[in-house]
Amino acid sequence: MTNACRAYDRGEGGFTLIEVMMVVAIIGILAAMAIPNYRNYQCKARQSEVRNALGLVRVSQEAYFAEFQTYAVSLSDISFFPGSGARYSYSVISASPNGYTVQASGMPHRKTDTWQMTESGVVVNTQVGCAN
Repeated sequence: MTNACRAYDRGEGGFTLIEVMMVVAIIGILAAMAIPNYRNYQCKARQSEVRNALGLVRVSQEAYFAEFQTYAVSLSDISFFPGSGARYSYSVISASPNGYTVQASGMPHRKTDTWQMTESGVVVNTQVGCAN
């Protein structure tokens, strides 16, 4: 018989139930801390979509203004159509020859996330959907 078999026969090998339960508890605690952080990271990554889209809206609005001396009242007027997989919906809140406000709303992480942008290019997260 080998040394390993003799140790097993005497009850010296392997892990006890308490040791296994401790490892499972430690893994559970680590997972409980990691999962919310990962979800928040995902939410922040999804918010990059809205920043990029609002930048595109701004460029399109300025091109529209250069041609018509007023800002577009509809996103279809500037040919802005977010893709079918967009996580946010976009709309023009107000538009005039003096300025515009565009809003984006979505739910990247179970809470409504709302952004607004004005003609000056200032983007503000008016309703925060991600934890900081």
